[in-house]
Amino acid sequence: MTARPPADRPWWTVTAREIAVKLRDRSFLLSTAATLLLVAASIAASALLGDRAAEHVVATAGPEAAPVTARAAQALADAGEDTLTVHGTGSADAARAAVAAESADAALLLELDGWTVVGRDGVDPGLGRALEQAVADATLAANARAAGTTAEELTAGAELRTELLAGGTDRGPVRLAMGFAFALLFYLSAVVFGMAIAHSVLEEKQNRVVEILATAVPVRQLLHGKVLGNCLLAFGQIALYALVGLVGVNVAGTAADVGWALAASGWFVAFFVAGFAAQASVWAVLGSLASRPEDLQSSTGPILAVLVGALFVGLYAEGAWLTAASYVPVVSSVAMPVRMLGGDVAWWQPVLSLAVTLAAAWLLLRAGERIYERAVFQGGRSLGWREAARLEP
Repeated sequence: MTARPPADRPWWTVTAREIAVKLRDRSFLLSTAATLLLVAASIAASALLGDRAAEHVVATAGPEAAPVTARAAQALADAGEDTLTVHGTGSADAARAAVAAESADAALLLELDGWTVVGRDGVDPGLGRALEQAVADATLAANARAAGTTAEELTAGAELRTELLAGGTDRGPVRLAMGFAFALLFYLSAVVFGMAIAHSVLEEKQNRVVEILATAVPVRQLLHGKVLGNCLLAFGQIALYALVGLVGVNVAGTAADVGWALAASGWFVAFFVAGFAAQASVWAVLGSLASRPEDLQSSTGPILAVLVGALFVGLYAEGAWLTAASYVPVVSSVAMPVRMLGGDVAWWQPVLSLAVTLAAAWLLLRAGERIYERAVFQGGRSLGWREAARLEP
């Protein structure tokens, strides 16, 4: 037997209704499933492409190239990247012909003025760097022998070490990709759930269902239930995406490479809920002010501009601009997690930013109550914010 909500919490009835209606919406379920498949497929493709090693074939025209290609092959093997196979030919022309016929990726030739790498349309960057370093090492060793010394003595003290204050490896590409994912997920989810709230309110207003609901549920709590229900749905959807992503990176064996980003991802989920709560009441008010769906297309411009701003901040903002944006409600839902991907944010900063966003959500909810209570019963025409605020409740 289904438990009934307490009489002093009618907003919970509205919350449960919002969730139940959404979970029966076929388009919502299909879009969620499609996004989950996209997340899983992108992780699988990234792991597959990351583990794929290229097999290079290098044509040579004499025994002089053997030590150079051996050094290059060893360098590629040590880096755990590509492999190199030597294709010996009888002459430089034959080596060039092998490249032209695409039976070799490149040719390494020793000519009168030095070494030459021959490619057809281009030379793979990784292969080119390996061959260049191998030629430099082999030449240095030969010159050292001619001078009666060794290459180690000639290069003593010339090593350049790299020290990372934060430790770890280069996070640039992963940070860029995750920042893009944060910004895009927040924008799309906020628009989808926000428009769902606005259309739900408008539909109830047009069908006069809200008047029936208002006899059993106070209008203010009707708004609270809609906001909470959609916040829970949005949280569940984002948490599901995060769970699939976490399982995916562990199955793909790439969790160690992105483990440093888990904290930022967790904060993103928290900021997403707070940021969506800050705008949910605004979407509900927009629905109450409209009289037909076409009105929403013109009245949602300002809030969509804020969401687009959050998207662009997540994609392009850096330095002081990103820091400032991380304390602006709604925009901070993207800006602060993106900052945290850099690993240089003190613990109190996301706490403060989250508190500011939650405070803004509360203030907007209280301000939205006044407009919603007055506008939701005014059918037949669209209203402006000021006009609705002047109406009698």
